[in-house]
Amino acid sequence: MSSRKDQNAAARMVREQIAREQRRKRTMWISIAAVSALVIAGLIGWAIYAGGKTTEYTAPKGANSASTGITSGTGPVVVDEYVDYLCPHCKSFHDEAAASIQQLANDGKITLVTHPVAYLDGASTNRYSTRASAAAGCAAEYGKFTEYTDTLFQNQPAEGGAGPSDDDLIVFGRQVGLGEDFAQCVKDKRFINWTNHVSEEAGRAGVSGTPTVMVNGKPVQASSTAIAAAVAAAAGTTTPSAGTS
Repeated sequence: MSSRKDQNAAARMVREQIAREQRRKRTMWISIAAVSALVIAGLIGWAIYAGGKTTEYTAPKGANSASTGITSGTGPVVVDEYVDYLCPHCKSFHDEAAASIQQLANDGKITLVTHPVAYLDGASTNRYSTRASAAAGCAAEYGKFTEYTDTLFQNQPAEGGAGPSDDDLIVFGRQVGLGEDFAQCVKDKRFINWTNHVSEEAGRAGVSGTPTVMVNGKPVQASSTAIAAAVAAAAGTTTPSAGTS
Protein backbone atom coordinates (compact mmCIF):
# COMPACT_ATOMS: atom_id res chain seq x y z
CA MET A 1 0.00 0.00 0.00
CA SER A 2 2.77 2.36 0.96
CA SER A 3 4.61 1.52 -2.27
CA ARG A 4 1.54 2.45 -4.35
CA LYS A 5 1.25 5.77 -2.52
CA ASP A 6 4.90 6.46 -3.18
CA GLN A 7 4.39 5.67 -6.87
CA ASN A 8 1.39 7.98 -7.07
CA ALA A 9 3.31 10.77 -5.34
CA ALA A 10 6.24 10.31 -7.69
CA ALA A 11 3.93 10.36 -10.71
CA ARG A 12 2.26 13.52 -9.43
CA MET A 13 5.65 15.18 -8.98
CA VAL A 14 6.60 14.25 -12.54
CA ARG A 15 3.33 15.64 -13.91
CA GLU A 16 3.80 18.88 -11.94
CA GLN A 17 7.37 19.19 -13.18
CA ILE A 18 6.23 18.67 -16.78
CA ALA A 19 3.48 21.25 -16.31
CA ARG A 20 5.95 23.78 -14.87
CA GLU A 21 8.32 23.22 -17.78
CA GLN A 22 5.48 23.69 -20.27
CA ARG A 23 4.45 26.94 -18.54
CA ARG A 24 8.08 28.13 -18.56
CA LYS A 25 8.43 27.42 -22.29
CA ARG A 26 5.08 29.05 -23.04
CA THR A 27 6.12 32.18 -21.12
CA MET A 28 9.50 32.24 -22.88
CA TRP A 29 7.93 32.01 -26.34
CA ILE A 30 5.39 34.70 -25.48
CA SER A 31 8.27 36.97 -24.37
CA ILE A 32 10.23 36.23 -27.54
CA ALA A 33 7.17 36.99 -29.66
CA ALA A 34 6.59 40.26 -27.81
CA VAL A 35 10.20 41.37 -28.21
CA SER A 36 10.16 40.41 -31.88
CA ALA A 37 6.99 42.44 -32.40
CA LEU A 38 8.60 45.45 -30.76
CA VAL A 39 11.72 45.10 -32.92
CA ILE A 40 9.66 44.80 -36.10
CA ALA A 41 7.54 47.78 -35.08
CA GLY A 42 10.70 49.78 -34.41
CA LEU A 43 12.16 48.89 -37.78
CA ILE A 44 8.92 49.83 -39.51
CA GLY A 45 8.84 53.11 -37.60
CA TRP A 46 12.44 53.89 -38.54
CA ALA A 47 11.74 53.06 -42.18
CA ILE A 48 8.78 55.42 -42.17
CA TYR A 49 10.87 58.14 -40.49
CA ALA A 50 13.83 57.69 -42.81
CA GLY A 51 11.58 57.56 -45.83
CA GLY A 52 9.95 60.78 -44.71
CA LYS A 53 13.24 62.67 -44.42
CA THR A 54 13.89 64.93 -47.36
CA THR A 55 17.14 64.14 -49.12
CA GLU A 56 16.55 66.48 -52.01
CA TYR A 57 17.99 69.98 -51.82
CA THR A 58 18.70 72.95 -54.03
CA ALA A 59 22.15 74.51 -53.79
CA PRO A 60 22.45 78.28 -54.24
CA LYS A 61 24.50 79.93 -56.95
CA GLY A 62 28.19 79.99 -56.17
CA ALA A 63 28.20 76.60 -54.45
CA ASN A 64 31.13 74.25 -55.02
CA SER A 65 30.73 71.05 -57.03
CA ALA A 66 29.82 69.06 -53.90
CA SER A 67 27.22 71.69 -52.94
CA THR A 68 28.72 71.87 -49.45
CA GLY A 69 29.85 75.50 -49.42
CA ILE A 70 29.96 78.83 -51.22
CA THR A 71 33.09 79.63 -53.20
CA SER A 72 34.98 82.88 -53.65
CA GLY A 73 37.99 83.21 -55.91
CA THR A 74 39.53 80.71 -58.29
CA GLY A 75 43.07 80.35 -56.93
CA PRO A 76 45.06 77.09 -56.94
CA VAL A 77 45.04 76.59 -53.16
CA VAL A 78 41.70 75.61 -51.61
CA VAL A 79 40.84 77.04 -48.20
CA ASP A 80 37.79 75.51 -46.53
CA GLU A 81 36.28 77.32 -43.56
CA TYR A 82 33.46 75.79 -41.52
CA VAL A 83 31.51 78.34 -39.50
CA ASP A 84 28.26 78.51 -37.57
CA TYR A 85 26.66 81.94 -37.46
CA LEU A 86 25.75 81.46 -33.79
CA CYS A 87 29.27 80.37 -32.75
CA PRO A 88 31.05 83.14 -30.79
CA HIS A 89 34.48 81.72 -31.67
CA CYS A 90 33.47 81.89 -35.34
CA LYS A 91 32.70 85.58 -34.92
CA SER A 92 36.11 86.14 -33.33
CA PHE A 93 37.76 84.25 -36.18
CA HIS A 94 35.74 86.16 -38.76
CA ASP A 95 36.52 89.54 -37.21
CA GLU A 96 40.25 88.75 -37.14
CA ALA A 97 40.79 86.86 -40.39
CA ALA A 98 37.95 87.42 -42.87
CA ALA A 99 39.43 90.47 -44.59
CA SER A 100 42.86 88.89 -45.12
CA ILE A 101 41.39 85.59 -46.33
CA GLN A 102 39.11 87.41 -48.75
CA GLN A 103 42.11 89.35 -50.04
CA LEU A 104 43.89 86.08 -50.81
CA ALA A 105 40.83 85.09 -52.85
CA ASN A 106 40.69 88.47 -54.59
CA ASP A 107 44.40 88.20 -55.45
CA GLY A 108 43.82 84.85 -57.15
CA LYS A 109 45.88 82.89 -54.61
CA ILE A 110 43.11 80.76 -53.15
CA THR A 111 39.67 79.37 -53.76
CA LEU A 112 37.81 80.07 -50.54
CA VAL A 113 34.96 77.68 -49.70
CA THR A 114 32.75 78.78 -46.81
CA HIS A 115 30.63 76.01 -45.30
CA PRO A 116 27.84 77.61 -43.19
CA VAL A 117 27.03 74.68 -40.93
CA ALA A 118 24.16 74.57 -38.44
CA TYR A 119 25.59 72.78 -35.42
CA LEU A 120 24.20 75.06 -32.71
CA ASP A 121 20.44 74.93 -33.19
CA GLY A 122 20.20 73.60 -29.65
CA ALA A 123 21.82 76.79 -28.36
CA SER A 124 18.90 78.93 -29.52
CA THR A 125 15.16 78.66 -29.06
CA ASN A 126 14.26 79.22 -32.72
CA ARG A 127 16.82 77.17 -34.73
CA TYR A 128 18.81 80.28 -35.51
CA SER A 129 21.85 78.43 -36.89
CA THR A 130 19.80 76.66 -39.54
CA ARG A 131 17.76 79.70 -40.49
CA ALA A 132 20.81 81.98 -40.69
CA SER A 133 22.68 79.47 -42.87
CA ALA A 134 19.67 79.10 -45.17
CA ALA A 135 19.35 82.90 -45.40
CA ALA A 136 23.05 83.08 -46.29
CA GLY A 137 22.24 80.65 -49.09
CA CYS A 138 19.61 83.11 -50.29
CA ALA A 139 22.21 85.88 -50.17
CA ALA A 140 24.56 83.73 -52.26
CA GLU A 141 21.76 83.12 -54.75
CA TYR A 142 21.52 86.86 -55.30
CA GLY A 143 25.23 87.67 -55.24
CA LYS A 144 25.78 89.03 -51.71
CA PHE A 145 27.06 86.08 -49.70
CA THR A 146 30.23 87.73 -48.37
CA GLU A 147 28.47 90.96 -47.43
CA TYR A 148 25.61 89.08 -45.79
CA THR A 149 27.99 86.89 -43.82
CA ASP A 150 29.67 90.05 -42.50
CA THR A 151 26.28 91.38 -41.41
CA LEU A 152 25.25 88.13 -39.71
CA PHE A 153 28.40 88.17 -37.60
CA GLN A 154 27.97 91.84 -36.84
CA ASN A 155 24.49 91.05 -35.51
CA GLN A 156 25.30 87.73 -33.84
CA PRO A 157 22.92 86.98 -30.95
CA ALA A 158 23.95 85.49 -27.63
CA GLU A 159 23.60 81.76 -27.18
CA GLY A 160 20.74 80.44 -25.09
CA GLY A 161 17.92 82.66 -26.32
CA ALA A 162 16.02 83.44 -29.48
CA GLY A 163 18.09 84.52 -32.45
CA PRO A 164 16.90 87.07 -35.00
CA SER A 165 13.58 86.22 -36.64
CA ASP A 166 13.12 85.64 -40.37
CA ASP A 167 11.95 89.23 -40.64
CA ASP A 168 15.19 90.35 -39.00
CA LEU A 169 17.19 88.23 -41.44
CA ILE A 170 15.37 89.95 -44.30
CA VAL A 171 16.22 93.36 -42.82
CA PHE A 172 19.89 92.35 -42.65
CA GLY A 173 19.65 91.53 -46.35
CA ARG A 174 18.22 94.92 -47.20
CA GLN A 175 21.15 96.51 -45.36
CA VAL A 176 23.54 94.98 -47.93
CA GLY A 177 21.39 95.74 -50.96
CA LEU A 178 19.29 92.59 -51.25
CA GLY A 179 15.71 93.04 -52.37
CA GLU A 180 12.36 91.31 -52.56
CA ASP A 181 13.62 88.18 -54.32
CA PHE A 182 15.93 87.59 -51.37
CA ALA A 183 13.11 88.30 -48.92
CA GLN A 184 10.86 85.75 -50.61
CA CYS A 185 13.67 83.21 -50.63
CA VAL A 186 14.02 83.55 -46.86
CA LYS A 187 10.24 83.32 -46.35
CA ASP A 188 10.07 80.21 -48.53
CA LYS A 189 12.96 78.61 -46.62
CA ARG A 190 14.34 77.65 -50.01
CA PHE A 191 17.74 76.53 -48.77
CA ILE A 192 16.83 74.83 -45.48
CA ASN A 193 17.47 71.38 -46.96
CA TRP A 194 20.73 72.63 -48.44
CA THR A 195 21.82 73.74 -44.97
CA ASN A 196 21.07 70.25 -43.66
CA HIS A 197 23.19 68.80 -46.48
CA VAL A 198 26.09 71.15 -45.67
CA SER A 199 26.00 70.18 -41.99
CA GLU A 200 25.68 66.45 -42.63
CA GLU A 201 28.55 66.41 -45.11
CA ALA A 202 30.72 68.43 -42.74
CA GLY A 203 30.10 65.82 -40.08
CA ARG A 204 31.03 63.04 -42.50
CA ALA A 205 34.24 64.93 -43.27
CA GLY A 206 35.15 64.81 -39.58
CA VAL A 207 34.34 68.43 -38.75
CA SER A 208 33.08 68.28 -35.16
CA GLY A 209 33.40 71.93 -34.14
CA THR A 210 33.58 75.46 -35.46
CA PRO A 211 35.50 77.31 -36.64
CA THR A 212 37.44 74.68 -38.55
CA VAL A 213 39.85 75.65 -41.33
CA MET A 214 41.59 73.40 -43.86
CA VAL A 215 44.14 74.34 -46.49
CA ASN A 216 44.23 71.84 -49.33
CA GLY A 217 42.48 69.39 -47.01
CA LYS A 218 44.88 69.78 -44.07
CA PRO A 219 43.66 71.27 -40.75
CA VAL A 220 45.11 74.68 -39.96
CA GLN A 221 44.76 76.96 -36.95
CA ALA A 222 41.90 79.40 -37.43
CA SER A 223 43.94 82.60 -37.62
CA SER A 224 45.01 84.87 -40.46
CA THR A 225 48.73 84.28 -39.82
CA ALA A 226 48.46 80.49 -39.78
CA ILE A 227 46.27 80.44 -42.87
CA ALA A 228 48.57 82.76 -44.83
CA ALA A 229 51.57 80.59 -43.93
CA ALA A 230 49.76 77.39 -44.92
CA VAL A 231 48.65 78.92 -48.22
CA ALA A 232 52.19 80.07 -48.98
CA ALA A 233 53.56 76.61 -48.16
CA ALA A 234 50.96 74.93 -50.34
CA ALA A 235 51.79 77.30 -53.20
CA GLY A 236 55.54 76.71 -52.76
CA THR A 237 56.29 80.27 -51.68
CA THR A 238 57.30 81.86 -48.39
CA THR A 239 55.63 84.56 -46.37
CA PRO A 240 57.59 87.70 -45.35
CA SER A 241 59.07 87.69 -41.88
CA ALA A 242 57.65 90.11 -39.32
CA GLY A 243 59.03 93.60 -39.82
CA THR A 244 60.01 93.10 -43.49
CA SER A 245 58.27 94.59 -46.47
